Amino acid sequence: MANLGASGITIDEIREFASFTAAEQRYIRRSLDVARGRNETVRRWGRSTDETASIQEQADLYRELPLLRQLLPHVDGIDALEPFMGPLVRLTAFDLAQNRITGFSAYRFLYERLLGAAARPWLPGAFCGAAALPVIRPDRRRALLQSISEAAATAHGWSLREPVFYPEFVEAEAA
Repeated sequence: MANLGASGITIDEIREFASFTAAEQRYIRRSLDVARGRNETVRRWGRSTDETASIQEQADLYRELPLLRQLLPHVDGIDALEPFMGPLVRLTAFDLAQNRITGFSAYRFLYERLLGAAARPWLPGAFCGAAALPVIRPDRRRALLQSISEAAATAHGWSLREPVFYPEFVEAEAA
């Protein structure tokens, strides 16, 4: 019975991923490849010199992910916020400024996989903080901030269940 429950959760996560735009899906898969430090990431995802530069910058920024995962269990008060939230907002601002994540759901999906379930309580604040920054165009700021539901912004509790579905790049077979 437990396996049936786990498979139901996996199917729910696959459905959620399928609900994202093609650009969001591509960016999530790319970001997970960058986070894993895969060697072929630039070759696989870089379609232009701008995108290649963006991937390299993302790889530099994502080097902070292990530290954020390490800090996460120790963020328990105002004094412990800056070492965690500062870098999280910076990474979030970078990802939102790429103009491929169009709303909170896709952002949350990505960051749950980058940082784990324990990051869930911190994601609404990091998302809103980054979305409100001037590095995000005003029209995008509005759309991003409107994409977070009141329930997500004011949740009383968050699941500690780790994500199980991690989307991957699938090579197209030559015909």
